Amino acid sequence: MSINLSIKGVPDAWAQRLRERAAQHHRSLQGELMALLGAAVGDEATPMPVQSARMPSARTAGLAARPLSVAEAAQRARGRFGADPVASGRSTDILRALRDEADGR
Repeated sequence: MSINLSIKGVPDAWAQRLRERAAQHHRSLQGELMALLGAAVGDEATPMPVQSARMPSARTAGLAARPLSVAEAAQRARGRFGADPVASGRSTDILRALRDEADGR
């Protein structure tokens, strides 16, 4: 059985930051609040994004809050890695290269 919770008197700044956080995680405000509550009570079934200390958030990295189009993502990758980021062109190899770069390998 589930219940409904209500929080009154949330400061406007907090509400705005929660909305921004939800947008960064591609969730509704309700979904973000459920994820935060799940993490607070130790429910491992509730996914929370894991953010490495070396990986900046979208906001601190200066990235747009909206999702990138495929063309925009490709443009950023070419700017970051050159025209051919990984010789094989396989997405798994590209993702491994990004992961290794983030890990400092």
